[in-house]
Amino acid sequence: MIDHIVLVKFSETTTQDQLQQVVEKFRALRNHLVGIVDLQAGLNFSEKNQGYQIILTVRFENKAALEAYGPNPEHQAVAAYIKEVGRIDSIVVDMEI
Repeated sequence: MIDHIVLVKFSETTTQDQLQQVVEKFRALRNHLVGIVDLQAGLNFSEKNQGYQIILTVRFENKAALEAYGPNPEHQAVAAYIKEVGRIDSIVVDMEI
């Protein structure tokens, strides 16, 4: 299995409603992707967040499922929305478990 973890930082002009929309769009990906074992998304409340407001964790069955995730049209639509509402930076890590 593969754990895919994403932290996303947004501009100061991104509203709380837009952040919540991002979380909801991330959660909806579960219904459109093959090979997902678990998917969690939420707002980062840690005081050590370094400005990263949203966390996405996806557990995939294998590397093939992870590789299919990136080009998936539903994932691409979420990525476009994130950019539209002010994504500044993101950190992505993947590990085999």
